[in-house]
Amino acid sequence: MTQPKLHFHGAAQIVTGSCYRLEHAGKQILIDCGMFQGTKSEKELNYRAFPFDPRAISAMLLTHAHIDHAGLIPKLTKAGYAGPIYATAATVDLCAVMLPDSGHIQEVEVQQLNRRNTRRGRDPVEPIYTFADAVAALTQFRPIQYSQWLDVTDAIRARYWNAGHLLGSASVEIELKGAGKDGGPLRLLFSGDLGPDNKLLQHDPEAPAGVDYVICESTYGDRDRIDATEDERRRLLREEVLAAARNQGALLIPSFAVERTQELLVDLNRMIRDKELPPTPIFIDSPLATKASTIFTKHADEIEHGSELTEALHSHNIRFTESVEQSKAIARIRGFHIIIAASGMAEAGRIRHHLKEWLWRANATVLLVGFQAVGTLGRILLDGAKEVRIMGEEINVKARIRTIDLYSGHADGPELANWVKRRAPIRDAVFLTHGEMPAQTGMTARIADQLPAGRILSPALDATFELGVDGPTQISAGAAPPRIEPAAVGRKDSHNDLAELLIDINEQLDKAADERARSVIVRRLRRALGGDDNPLREPAREARREQ
Repeated sequence: MTQPKLHFHGAAQIVTGSCYRLEHAGKQILIDCGMFQGTKSEKELNYRAFPFDPRAISAMLLTHAHIDHAGLIPKLTKAGYAGPIYATAATVDLCAVMLPDSGHIQEVEVQQLNRRNTRRGRDPVEPIYTFADAVAALTQFRPIQYSQWLDVTDAIRARYWNAGHLLGSASVEIELKGAGKDGGPLRLLFSGDLGPDNKLLQHDPEAPAGVDYVICESTYGDRDRIDATEDERRRLLREEVLAAARNQGALLIPSFAVERTQELLVDLNRMIRDKELPPTPIFIDSPLATKASTIFTKHADEIEHGSELTEALHSHNIRFTESVEQSKAIARIRGFHIIIAASGMAEAGRIRHHLKEWLWRANATVLLVGFQAVGTLGRILLDGAKEVRIMGEEINVKARIRTIDLYSGHADGPELANWVKRRAPIRDAVFLTHGEMPAQTGMTARIADQLPAGRILSPALDATFELGVDGPTQISAGAAPPRIEPAAVGRKDSHNDLAELLIDINEQLDKAADERARSVIVRRLRRALGGDDNPLREPAREARREQ
């Protein structure tokens, strides 16, 4: 029997796009099939063909419903995958609203893009998938329970463990029959996304020990949260809300519609109920968050603080908006109010309209409460940008930009390291995924004492490893040619650079004393673009002759 092979088709040295392909005994299975988020270069991967034949996949194991893990499933089924998609019952319920919502958003955004493309004389584009494609994919989902073995193929079995990250989230233990020492099974453990110790709505992560290979997320592998308790989280939120209230503007919270929004509602409602905060209008401007909240209510007995969430969802301070007209009406609200809207990285959805409305106002506050990937609007604001481009318009950033890291759904460095250590003994190797390189470097240092040198690996995109009984062997460093240049992974790309350049040019032009000074700046820019044969220099020559 040939050795099993593991391919890393996403979340390789970046945080999004989780997708792993496992080959064993003539069959192939997928673990996750997520959407890439971040820079435009990374998001373009969503439109390209899969680096494998979807028709050759026998089964898929889904760790949880977040779009960076499940978001390309409708594309997969549309491309010919006809097998089962195994997930917990809660994950199935969440995907039933999240995937059609994703398809709808893509249809709307492509319609808007094609209108711009028509004006620019560019070819139209197609959405990655549609609402109908997502609905069709849902027929292939199969609910399973935690801790029960599932025969995925004749030679592969799996069972799910609570990952403590999201309602229904799981780590996946996999046994490959006959691939281990002395003909026994080879045991793999895919962490999925792991929740922190003090996750508001989720129990602590669980998983087995004594496996051969661990594939572990590392989102916050280089970060230590100080005093990450529920009391401290609420204290920080209370301070930010009170500070924003003093300005009598709006507090904007870009938030993932699923779980992060519900956690915020529990804490805000508790503090208003206990008179730690004044009664405040809170607008949940996300149809997906509304639908997801209904699913959380259905599964309230499976989560911690389920009764408090149910109470918060019925609070008279909290108002859910559905229609576009209701969303637009929020802009007419005066006095202090809170707007919670998707997306969590401010890359799409209604939050961008609210940011466009408020970022230029000094009495506004933007509170970031989750991970912000490189190249996203949320990360650009977090990094201190003074001006940003939203929907083609340049916006001066005068609002206060604040962050609270304690709402993240991901374990921090010490928690991740403890989770790995509790899996000991790990006999062969740990693959670090779902993290940018600084995070993976920090994580490697934390667990270096758990394995021999060279057995903690950071795979590149599309890298392939043979999983031997005495350790892994890399048999491919990635696709040829690569789907994305290695230097562009997890970093700002040319689209980010161009946006920043345009902002810098306009800033310098605004500072120029007069028309003559502005002309000098323009001439220098044209000169920098090329030599004497550059046609862009002709206007500069004409300007000099006129002077």
